[in-house]
Amino acid sequence: MLQQIGERIRVLRKQKGIGLNAFAAQLNISPAYLSNLETGKTDTIQLSVLEKLQDELSLLPVEYLHDPRNELDIRIQQSANKLKALADTNREAVEFLLANLENSLNFFQDRK
Repeated sequence: MLQQIGERIRVLRKQKGIGLNAFAAQLNISPAYLSNLETGKTDTIQLSVLEKLQDELSLLPVEYLHDPRNELDIRIQQSANKLKALADTNREAVEFLLANLENSLNFFQDRK
């Protein structure tokens, strides 16, 4: 669940156009901790940090994260972020994955 919260933090931070270092400074935490939080590499979050995140980003209530439709949105965003990162190092793999995804989507849409 912390990974989903972290992904939501990253998406909202980027939507506001705030860099990781600047946002970490606003929250009075280290950029490394914020990065670990956003990528789900930490298992804890202090209540004071969570309160600051709520104040700065207006994070949605926890119920939002339990709605399967919203979980799907987060998974789609995570996959898109991973594809973009992979494109920097392995464009061929991204093309392969996208072609398979597009073919699969067409297959299931045509079955309706």
